[in-house]
Amino acid sequence: MYEKGKLSGKLALVTGSGTGLGREIALEFAREGADVVLHYNKSAKGAATAAKEIREMGRRSTIIQADLSKVEECFRLVDESASFLGGLDILMNNSGITASGPFLDVIPKEFNLLYNVNIRGEFFCAQRAARRMLKGKRKGVIINMTSVHGLAGIPLHSVYAGTKGAIIAWTRELAVELAPLGIRVNAVAPGWIAVESHYQQIPNFDPDRFGHLIPWGRLGVPKDVAKACVFLASDDSDFMVGSVLLIDGGTIAKMALPLESLNIDFKDTHGE
Repeated sequence: MYEKGKLSGKLALVTGSGTGLGREIALEFAREGADVVLHYNKSAKGAATAAKEIREMGRRSTIIQADLSKVEECFRLVDESASFLGGLDILMNNSGITASGPFLDVIPKEFNLLYNVNIRGEFFCAQRAARRMLKGKRKGVIINMTSVHGLAGIPLHSVYAGTKGAIIAWTRELAVELAPLGIRVNAVAPGWIAVESHYQQIPNFDPDRFGHLIPWGRLGVPKDVAKACVFLASDDSDFMVGSVLLIDGGTIAKMALPLESLNIDFKDTHGE
C-alpha cells in the first residue's frame, strides 16, 4: 500500500500509457499517491495490467481507449477521465507517434498523422483538461512530452522533429497564458530511452553499445523519465513554469563534430 507520496490525493490522466514511457509514468504517479486514468489507442493489454498494479497499490485506476488524432476523442477522453476521478489535477500529455524517413519521400498522409496526434492531440487534450481544472477550481499541472529531436537535428526525422519543436514553443506560450489562472505548464524532453519498441524495430538492438555514445555512458530507462514527470507534477517544481526538462544523459550538451578527424590541437589555440 502506498499511503503517502509527492502526489498524494492527486487525480491524473496519462495519455499513451499502454506501453513504454507512458505506462511507467502512470505507475510512478500511482506509487507517489495519485489516482490514475490510463489512456491507450491500441495497447489495451499493457494499460490493463498497469491499471491492475495501481489498484493493488490501493489507488483508483481505469483504462480508456481513444484515437487522439480526432479532436472529439480528445474531449471524450478528458471528460470520461475527470468523471471517473471526480476531477482532474494532472494531465500528462504523453501520447505520440514516432516515424522516420527521407524528407523527400514524406507524403501528406504521414505528415498529417504525426501532426494530428503529436500536436493537435496534445493541444485539445490540454484545452479540455484546463477547462476541467478551472471548473473544479483546482490548481492544475499540464506536462507535455517533447523530445531531444525538438532541440537538435538528426537525419530522417523531418516530420517528427517538427512536431516536437512545435510542442516546445507551444508549451512556453501556454505556460504564460495559464499561469495566472493557477495552471502550471511544462515539458519533458527525453533523449534515447530504452523501451520495448526498440527491441522490435531496431535489428540487433544493443543498449550497452548505443549507451557508449551518450556522455553519461548508458541509455535512459523509463523510470528516469517517470521520476522527472513526478517532479514536474508535484509541488517540488512549484516555481517552474514554461520549462523544458531535458532527460538525456548529456546528449544535447555534447557537440557532435568529430574533432579528432579535424586534427585540432586545442593546446595550440589559447595564444600562450
